[in-house]
Amino acid sequence: MAENIGTSNDGGGDGGGFKEQDHLLPIANVGRIMKQILPPNAKISKEAKETMQECVSEFISFVTGEASEKCRKERRKTVNGDDICWALATLGFDDYAVPLKRYLYKFREFEGDKAANQVKVSISNSKDDDDDEAQKQQQQQQSPLMFQHDWKQ
Repeated sequence: MAENIGTSNDGGGDGGGFKEQDHLLPIANVGRIMKQILPPNAKISKEAKETMQECVSEFISFVTGEASEKCRKERRKTVNGDDICWALATLGFDDYAVPLKRYLYKFREFEGDKAANQVKVSISNSKDDDDDEAQKQQQQQQSPLMFQHDWKQ
């Protein structure tokens, strides 16, 4: 593999450089993904994992770079999922862009549902807090000798 290309792993050099591993996906994650598609008894060599690690890291950089260039031209600072889908299609990876667009749509739908549920829970909790406060006041009026301390503070 491309060991130590343009970097120094011994801590010397320019001091501000990155190790090659800093630009790669963790090899354990790559191996786990590779293993998912293989039969249970299949083995993966270290060399195969390292090769795939470099390939997927380069692929991510390639696609993200294209999306980033689009954002730069549009004077935007944030690359979003739509930009990644656009970059995949522009670079000829239509077979990946279409399913990714579907995933992105479903993800946004899920996030919207999740946000709506959080608002409902928040409103419900707020209502419960108001009810709790009213109950406390009522108890304090009925029994002035009760220990009065708000444990939520």
